[in-house]
Amino acid sequence: MHTGNQQTRSESWQMQLANCVTRPEALLEILGLAPTLLPAALDASKTFAMRIPRSFIARMEYGNPNDPLLRQVLPVGQELTDVAGFGLDPLGEKDKNPTEGIIHKYRGRLLLITSGACAVNCRFCFRRHFPYQDNQLSGQHLQRALDYIKSDSSIREVILSGGDPLAASDRRLQQLTSDLAGISHVKTLRIHSRLPVVLPDRVSDDMLHWLRSTRLKTVVVLHCNHANEIDDSVKAAINRLKMAGATLLNQAVLLKGINDSVDAQVTLSEKLFDAGVLPYYLHVLDKVQGAAHFDISEESAQILIRGMMEECAGYLVPKLVRDIPGKASKTIIPVS
Repeated sequence: MHTGNQQTRSESWQMQLANCVTRPEALLEILGLAPTLLPAALDASKTFAMRIPRSFIARMEYGNPNDPLLRQVLPVGQELTDVAGFGLDPLGEKDKNPTEGIIHKYRGRLLLITSGACAVNCRFCFRRHFPYQDNQLSGQHLQRALDYIKSDSSIREVILSGGDPLAASDRRLQQLTSDLAGISHVKTLRIHSRLPVVLPDRVSDDMLHWLRSTRLKTVVVLHCNHANEIDDSVKAAINRLKMAGATLLNQAVLLKGINDSVDAQVTLSEKLFDAGVLPYYLHVLDKVQGAAHFDISEESAQILIRGMMEECAGYLVPKLVRDIPGKASKTIIPVS
């Protein structure tokens, strides 16, 4: 692993977020990678910017262009190839956007676009083309979103998403959580975030304070795709979240050449469970334009899950799912 650019613990999470690596040439230099990778990385980053926390880069193997963490975040020329069946809105969210900042696809729960920012721009992101500028939750937009939730007593769970919701300030998140807790029919707060994995110092004392103080049941769904993402700092962040009373789950995306083997998935599940996180979903790739090179067949995914079932306990095998526009829930892909 590369350690030369790891942050000191004295740097705040906000400073680490501001100091993310955004220039492909800087990333290649840090990791000692061939400059021949640069032209394609520069071209691809023009349409979807590169952004990577240095704490995440520190877990990558120096000099290895095939490192599984690097391949998730390095812009490549294949992103610029249009592939049939891959579009700008693969989950049909545009038609489920009743007011600014809300995506309401499933009964009983809805999603708030809490922040358009991320700590890391994963190259397979299904919202890489999402119109965040039209969905900012502030001022009147926020009030309309809260009024929408108040008007529908079937909504029992609110999911904070983005972008990454934990890219927002703790002050804003505390106020939002308080507003949601003031709606009597809302029972559960779910937070989908990659920050505790890629920038574990984000799990700050201020964050833990508002997590502990809400009456809402809190679920934190992490996004971790490979066992190498989990180091001691991530384990410490997970433990802090658990001590604050949060239920910890993980969702991953099945990615060609990164985690599409039984060994990679079993190792990930075991390492997650050892850290106190239960594997939840394994998504087949959402067909977003620019990510086709990560795709594997559904049949291969089914074979992989069957292999996992032979290797480990059932509670370590995530549900294999696909998100199909218009469906009332995630679609579980059968494996038997």
